[in-house]
Amino acid sequence: MTPEGHAHVAALVTALEQLGPQVDKVERWGTELAGVLAGGARLLAAGNGGSAAHAQHLTAELVGRYRDDRVPLSAATLHADISTLTAVGNDYGYDEVFARQVRAHGRTGDVLVLLSTSGASRNLLRAADQGRWSGLRVWALTGPDPNPLAGVVDEAIAVDAPSAACTQEVHQVIVHLLCAAVDAALGTDAESHRDGSDLTPHATTSADALPSMGQDR
Repeated sequence: MTPEGHAHVAALVTALEQLGPQVDKVERWGTELAGVLAGGARLLAAGNGGSAAHAQHLTAELVGRYRDDRVPLSAATLHADISTLTAVGNDYGYDEVFARQVRAHGRTGDVLVLLSTSGASRNLLRAADQGRWSGLRVWALTGPDPNPLAGVVDEAIAVDAPSAACTQEVHQVIVHLLCAAVDAALGTDAESHRDGSDLTPHATTSADALPSMGQDR
């Protein structure tokens, strides 16, 4: 491994060790988020660049599953709809691409999670302001504190890391811890499958689904 590689790994280990005291907060967020989603509200998430990928990873784990099977949970990323993103950016400017969607989709009681390594992205700051104005609970994952985003959300977890890359790697760990906490709060027993999603559908063949057409194909 190169000296640069050793330095990166050492910085990541240090950042993860410093995350330790904040794990309780992550798990509390997961418990609160489980209650929100089980009650019929939804999670909205957004980020730019690599942080957009982490936001989408979070919502994918909730709609799908993290480890064990459970009911799907309502979660959406605000950058995934390219037509909306580019339309809003073209008509209102890139600073509004998330805030306008929060205004459109967010409802009182929903949760908005914003991810930013710098904590200074104007489109996320606008989204945070809109989220709080609309009655959403707004959380952020950021880089080192202090930063603007951490100062305008309801709660933030600031990662003390020396680079954006290292910050993003710790954010991914937080995403997984959050998903694990949601699953733990919801439970994964049979009661979590009340919608029947655990039932295996009857596999119909073309012969089952269509009237007989004879032997010709």
